[in-house]
Amino acid sequence: MIVGKALQWPPIVSQLPCSVGDAGELQYSLQLNGTAVRLRAVSPTQTLLHVLNNNGYLGSKEGCGDGDCGACTVSVLIDNTPHAVNSCLIPIAAVDGLQVTTVEGVADRSSAQLHPVQRMLVECAGSQCGYCTPGFVMSMYAAFEAGKPLNDETIEGNLCRCTGYTSLRAACQRLNAQPRPERALSDTATHAEKTEHTRYLRPHSIAEALQMKADQPAAEWLAGGTDLGLGFSRNPHHAQVVIALDDIPELRGLRHGDDELELGALCTMAQLKAHIETHPDPRLQAMHTMLHWFAATQVRNRATVGGNIGTASPIGDLLPVLLALDATITLRSIDGARTLPINDYFLGYRKTAKLDSELISKITIPLATFAESKRLFAQSYKVGKRGSDDISIVAATFVVVLDSNGCIEHARLSYGGVAATPKRALAAEAALLGHTFEQSSIARIAPTLSAEFQPLSDFRGSSDYRSRLIVNLLAKFCAEFAPVVHS
Repeated sequence: MIVGKALQWPPIVSQLPCSVGDAGELQYSLQLNGTAVRLRAVSPTQTLLHVLNNNGYLGSKEGCGDGDCGACTVSVLIDNTPHAVNSCLIPIAAVDGLQVTTVEGVADRSSAQLHPVQRMLVECAGSQCGYCTPGFVMSMYAAFEAGKPLNDETIEGNLCRCTGYTSLRAACQRLNAQPRPERALSDTATHAEKTEHTRYLRPHSIAEALQMKADQPAAEWLAGGTDLGLGFSRNPHHAQVVIALDDIPELRGLRHGDDELELGALCTMAQLKAHIETHPDPRLQAMHTMLHWFAATQVRNRATVGGNIGTASPIGDLLPVLLALDATITLRSIDGARTLPINDYFLGYRKTAKLDSELISKITIPLATFAESKRLFAQSYKVGKRGSDDISIVAATFVVVLDSNGCIEHARLSYGGVAATPKRALAAEAALLGHTFEQSSIARIAPTLSAEFQPLSDFRGSSDYRSRLIVNLLAKFCAEFAPVVHS
């Protein structure tokens, strides 16, 4: 349970099983709504949402438990900036020593004043049943406090079934005109050392992480946790042992040079998206487009590039982009490092060339292939039930480079959602080479392209629907860019 002055009412006794292990009365420390608190006898993989709800913080709601609805959104201080995240996916040990704000901590209690976000939602009639409202408040609060513009992207990870988004958009627009507070924030609000535990391991270097994996082969790597966190949401003991990679500086950041883009495995989708927006590169246009449609803000703030590759999902949105850009993956083990072309990495459904003892350390995208003198056309497409915050029915990324005669000399056609793995259409790529970039060329290779995939039917779409999308998305790509070629 939580102990400390933060609770304004008696804590509710947890009904979830807690694992103390050999650590005695295990404790975690964090700053919750501005007050330092301690957590005792809590399983390290119990989610932040469950801990909050079981201790009387009922503003954060469990809607889906999958990170899709945003009702559980809280703000966590990351790199000295508030970030909206889904508390249903974060193990409590991952926020040890950090600053967390829930909807209960948004208003100024000393003056009994609503926060500007709350006030605008009231004035704009932005709530009806109110179940989703705390999540909207926290998404907007994190953006407001971080000094970011409030728009549709701010609330794209929050679902509402009764209010409608017109009033929510109005609140965002009015908040953009409000002055932002200048506040001194601290990454380590409690200044407490992180708790060590035999089930939740925190290495500080790649070498230390690999040794832990060698000592406990059954342990699972944990990066952002937006995939593994689904298991935590349903079962606090989903993994016997977790090796959390958050504290390894070697895996963080990115380096954007003239010839390549190097991404640390822990580079988040939000960091990558922000970098591309502030450092535009036409060679990365397809990646920028896909990141816009990648899940939602709360997920992008946690999801990592290495994690997206590591889960090897056939519908991982970033994977067709990396395939089309000829990325390479660097794997590390206690025996050394090796690099694989991403096209050789995926072997079958959730099966890869990575050995269980290996760790994804970085991803490299070669950019020198696309010389400035050549004409490059690239784009990504995602078809889903919703425009954003949804799983793909089919995702595709296309890259073509034309020679001086306007003929295709380089082609990459990659897809997700139409095979057991994300996959390039190798035969169709070869068939395009040497031909002009126009609809007649697409029509000519259409039978070859269709024959490379045998998609399954499921509740999102039929096999026939997916087969049609495979060809039609390429035709759409050509229709968008061919006029530019011939202008």
